[in-house]
Amino acid sequence: MIGQPENQVRPAWKKKLYEVIFEADTRAGKAFDVILIATILASVLVVMIDSVSGIRSEYYRICFILEWIFTGLFTIEYILRLLSVNRRLRYATSFFGVVDLLAVLPTYLSLVLPGMQYLLVIRILRILRIFRVFKLAQYVGEASILIRALRSSGRKIAVFLFTVLTLVVVFGSLLYVIEGEANGFTSIPRSIYWAIVTLTTVGYGDISPQTNLGQAVAAFIMIMGYSIIAVPTGVVTVELSRIAAHPTTIRQCPGCKTEIHDTDARHCKYCGSRLQGSPRQLP
Repeated sequence: MIGQPENQVRPAWKKKLYEVIFEADTRAGKAFDVILIATILASVLVVMIDSVSGIRSEYYRICFILEWIFTGLFTIEYILRLLSVNRRLRYATSFFGVVDLLAVLPTYLSLVLPGMQYLLVIRILRILRIFRVFKLAQYVGEASILIRALRSSGRKIAVFLFTVLTLVVVFGSLLYVIEGEANGFTSIPRSIYWAIVTLTTVGYGDISPQTNLGQAVAAFIMIMGYSIIAVPTGVVTVELSRIAAHPTTIRQCPGCKTEIHDTDARHCKYCGSRLQGSPRQLP
């Protein structure tokens, strides 16, 4: 139930179901995850094959049956996941909860909206569970550190992006005046597009200045682009160093399923549930 007290005694079958579905440390849990990943890959392959017109016309019925079999299996699995957790709403709105729902929803929507079944390739996102199966949780920890660094750098990056936006508007407008419509700069928005492509050193080449002054400005923007690109990298690097100085551990929260916590944490800082098991420090 939503809001169920964490100290409430759970039935034995619910504990066992949770252990099999969410814990990869046991033999049953690892076998479940391996089978799940194999099923996910097979279902994505069926969706991809079904999009090929030649194969679809000849094997439509087989693909249709297989798709509904996979959808039925994933629907049952999603329901079992909801039954095994205490905080069902929290799981349903978590990243994996949303992905699990999107793994089955398009098939049902295709009954009223033809073509929606091809969105089922989103099931490939569920393969992220492979990190738990093969004991690669340390990489999940590294991803968590990176996300925290990006969040901490949010304001600095926002200022940087605003500065870049101002520059491309100024340079784009300048090139519109210098080159004009005769040389492909037909409007200020199109000139801003050219400035963005040039400043980021992408250089598609679909628009290029023809006058000497315009080429000089373009050269200046290109050189500036190399120095500007390094700015967000330095900002994030500083935040990574700061966050990495605070060690974290891997312990899955029984409430919200968050796996990365501070070393001295006894309760989850996201939902307040008491953490269980022995912490394993991230490298």
